Amino acid sequence: MSDETSLTPRQQRMVAAYERHTASEFETQNVDTALESMVARPHVTMLPVMIGGTSRDEVRHFYEKHFIFSMPADVEFVPISRTVGSDSIVEESVLRFTHAEEIDWILPGIAPTGRRVEVAVCTVVRMEDEKVAHEHIYWDQASVLAQLGLLDAEALPVVGADAARQLPTPTGPLNHLIAGVRKCCPRGESQ
Repeated sequence: MSDETSLTPRQQRMVAAYERHTASEFETQNVDTALESMVARPHVTMLPVMIGGTSRDEVRHFYEKHFIFSMPADVEFVPISRTVGSDSIVEESVLRFTHAEEIDWILPGIAPTGRRVEVAVCTVVRMEDEKVAHEHIYWDQASVLAQLGLLDAEALPVVGADAARQLPTPTGPLNHLIAGVRKCCPRGESQ
């Protein structure tokens, strides 16, 4: 994570406001507090599945019906890095959970598989006057689907949980999906 002491006082306030926002989503699970930490017309978009909201009412509905109270029991976010700009925060993390129930915000319409998932997540947040203006959340949906057995990772250029595991401990192997490398360095072997 970023060195908070190197941030300007304004950036420190911005990060503190964002952390209050995420605490209301994941720790206290308080929709009203989450919305109070946002601008009058916020938007939240989970890009891989195009789910979220583009107004306060839509974000409230999304938070109440499909997000805050739809967290897997064992959900875990492992922070990797945070970059703080003048009006934005970008976080890289690893999301881990067991697909034990339907999870609308990441797997809409997919019945529980009971399988464990690890996926890299990138969250881009724009702040306005210490309030969240938008959250754009990205992850590799193909990796998620492969881990659940819904995509054939052997037949497609998909790596499953290996990508997420590479972030905290970059040990490889890399390049195993490239045709010429695949022949000389099968999955799981170092180059």
